[in-house]
Amino acid sequence: MSEKKSLNQIAWEEIFKTHDVLNKISTDGEFIINASEIKRFREPRLMSKFDNEINLPKIFKDHKLAILPISRSSYIISHFEAYHKFEAPDDSNIATINFPIPDHIQSLDFANITSEAIALNCALAAGIITDFVGDMPLIPTVSGRMSSKSFDFNINNTYKNTPHSVSVNNSQIEIDAAYECPHCLAIFEAKRDISTDLLIRQLYYPYRLWKNTISKPVKPFFLTYSNGIFRLYEFAFEDINNYNSLILIKQKKYSVENTIIELNDIEDVLRRTALVKEQSIPFPQANSFERVINLCELLNDKELNHDDITVEYAFDSRQTDYYTNAAKYLGLLERVNDTPETPYNLTDLGKRILSLSYKQRQLAFCSQILSHKAFNEVLKLHLEISRMPSTAMIVKIMKKANLHNIHSDNTYERRSSTIKSWVNWILSLIS
Repeated sequence: MSEKKSLNQIAWEEIFKTHDVLNKISTDGEFIINASEIKRFREPRLMSKFDNEINLPKIFKDHKLAILPISRSSYIISHFEAYHKFEAPDDSNIATINFPIPDHIQSLDFANITSEAIALNCALAAGIITDFVGDMPLIPTVSGRMSSKSFDFNINNTYKNTPHSVSVNNSQIEIDAAYECPHCLAIFEAKRDISTDLLIRQLYYPYRLWKNTISKPVKPFFLTYSNGIFRLYEFAFEDINNYNSLILIKQKKYSVENTIIELNDIEDVLRRTALVKEQSIPFPQANSFERVINLCELLNDKELNHDDITVEYAFDSRQTDYYTNAAKYLGLLERVNDTPETPYNLTDLGKRILSLSYKQRQLAFCSQILSHKAFNEVLKLHLEISRMPSTAMIVKIMKKANLHNIHSDNTYERRSSTIKSWVNWILSLIS
């Protein structure tokens, strides 16, 4: 069964057909379109905001295309390498640094960080940003929307070895925060959703603006906040004129809470968690448990239906199904019926778990996972043999757990990867 087309996808297909976009890109190497022309089909802001590659409309993905703003009223479409894949961090080798909340701070609720702006303010108040940037004093300066002014750059072409030249003239940009210190200007892009890539433009356009404006070094930073953890990344552009010269300089994890969890904490949860009967909910096919938590956090802020999650989060439609079903399987999400228009809601259990302190919240998530027999027995076996059981051993455990609607060996093997990933997540909590 084919996936339902999003409104963006339908509108872009109409634009490509009306303007013969693919042939013009084949002939000219690019296609420039005005916002007024886009608006004939749908609001330009909604039609051009793709913070992650997975959110691009299918016609863009099929032809390895991306879109970038080049002025306040125009965009360029071509075979651009517009996104940067995150280097997968080995969390077990990155210690979480604790920065306690200053006693005198009363106006920030560190237990209820609901926006990127609040995440940045909390990180600054706790001293996290100062520690990571490594320069002080930090003075908040420019932020919000502003003009990029004019600059040119080269960007990798996904089909050719030769770079594509792009000219920008007064495009609108937005800076989440910038902190000036004696030796640099630190520009921050912040997110509360976890993804596997970032749109380089969100760092590059502000970098070019201020690199051309001030004499001291300009450093781009990226901050994510989820599940009590601030993750900070420092990047650099090796070549100011090369959009794709982005490299990672360093990364660290921080928390304002006590994050120490020991093996005996996990073993205690394993001992006292009662098993539940498997329900008629699809067995999870969602390997990143951190993203299950992150999805619950976003739904704790506002109701979202299936299409909202697909558009606003770094998921395609199929991943939205996988991760919402995973959260429903654990009793964290619900909705009154399964129509795409019906919003998801956090269950009372989900709300209670998210309200807990860091350590208790992680252990509560562990308990929800381990209340299911397949996960419970795989973790027990892992602790017994001091390694992850083989796929064959896990499948054998799964077949005895009365899982809903899994029949073929291939499906068992695919779903076993989720068991491995979630058990590894549990063990990664151990300090």
